[in-house]
Amino acid sequence: MGQLDDKTALVTGASSGIGLAIAQRLAEEGAQVYLTGRRKDVLDDAVERVGASATGVVADAADTASLDALFQVISERSGRLDVVVANAGFGRNTAFAEVDEEEFDSTFATNVKGTFFTVQKSLPLLVDGASVVLVSSVAGVTGSPGMSVYAATKAAGRNLARSLAAELAPRRIRVNALLPGPTDTPGMTRSQEEVRAAGLPWTIRTPLADLVPAVAVADAALFLASDRSTYITGTDLTADGGSLAA
Repeated sequence: MGQLDDKTALVTGASSGIGLAIAQRLAEEGAQVYLTGRRKDVLDDAVERVGASATGVVADAADTASLDALFQVISERSGRLDVVVANAGFGRNTAFAEVDEEEFDSTFATNVKGTFFTVQKSLPLLVDGASVVLVSSVAGVTGSPGMSVYAATKAAGRNLARSLAAELAPRRIRVNALLPGPTDTPGMTRSQEEVRAAGLPWTIRTPLADLVPAVAVADAALFLASDRSTYITGTDLTADGGSLAA
């Protein structure tokens, strides 16, 4: 038997990378999984990779009307949610002095507003005892040049997990933050290529390996989503290959 048999899960930002790996892992453990992404062609490919238990819904986490439509689909097809993984997010490496208002607003709109309203709008569908996982980052703990906006949004997500855990505790809904370190994803590969094309050395690595495998982050998400973490709420689970310790 799978750890998530007969359960329904939502993973936002699941077209590729960490979100896709999480969706695949939850499906492997028996969950019916809804995946979201903004590009239908990429999302369709992700759904095919996850398999028959996956349903793709084109949605933009930064757009509350889009979220309303997403949860209407889930309500009509499943009527419940046992797991929500708020993963949709992005960041740019921009020097502090060069950040403009558009970058600031768009990053906060997806990473903070999108996460907040994804959880809020899921509440009518969340069963008592459900699990909510907010995908943050070790960037929300550390400071890095060029990452001021992104890091601020991820720090906000960590605090949001604590506040929501306290507020939703009467329904035994657990809320935790998942903090990946530098992870082997298509986005990270593109970053490597850009750095090396500029003739610069690639210095991002972890003490255990060059990058964290996406499946390792997915395993951590599965733990938080499953009944094996029933008394874990309002905290961080770090999957960073020792980056913070180093």
